[in-house]
Amino acid sequence: MQAQAFAPYEQLAETLIPHAAEGDDGSHDLAHIHRVFRNAMRIHAQEGGNGTVLAASVLLHDCVAVEKNSPLRAQASRLAAEKASHILRDLGWEDADIEAVAHAILTHSFSANIAPQTLEAKILQDADRLDAIGMVGAARCFYIAGRMGSALYDPADPLAKNRPLDDRRFAIDHFENKLFKLADGFQTETGRQIAKDRHERLQQVLDLFLDEI
Repeated sequence: MQAQAFAPYEQLAETLIPHAAEGDDGSHDLAHIHRVFRNAMRIHAQEGGNGTVLAASVLLHDCVAVEKNSPLRAQASRLAAEKASHILRDLGWEDADIEAVAHAILTHSFSANIAPQTLEAKILQDADRLDAIGMVGAARCFYIAGRMGSALYDPADPLAKNRPLDDRRFAIDHFENKLFKLADGFQTETGRQIAKDRHERLQQVLDLFLDEI
């Protein structure tokens, strides 16, 4: 993917893309970062905020790769924030802007469970979570399940009516365990509006899936 895809922050993207993603996780690759960027710019156009800080936050929010089943998963955003700070400091960024980017990256993660305090952090969190719901979110869910070696569903009890939800074993358990909860936690009005539509799409995916089994 070329830096031009991150207009109007092409120059920043050209500098940061080499640091943006590591590993081979197709759910947290440069395509994911570009989708989050598009979401963030859509929200930013309505909500405001510092575009440069936001763009850098998006580009570096997954700069440390931690697998979903790793015991370090809850630390992923902290590790990424620390790495991003070093990168931006080496580029000569002002301390206040580095801190703003680091805060946005630290608080974007669902696993970290830290509330965002700045507008840029709120936008990044919303933009990243929009990529976890809707059609792309469903696709990423099944992709990650395959990567982790999970089954699609429990054939004896697909909706977990008589067992605990276990999204480490069954892909569709992740819908109820996490994905359906995301729409209620959006930080910006623009994010909430987009999330409502994508949440409905996610529900349709599960309904159609269940209809076929």
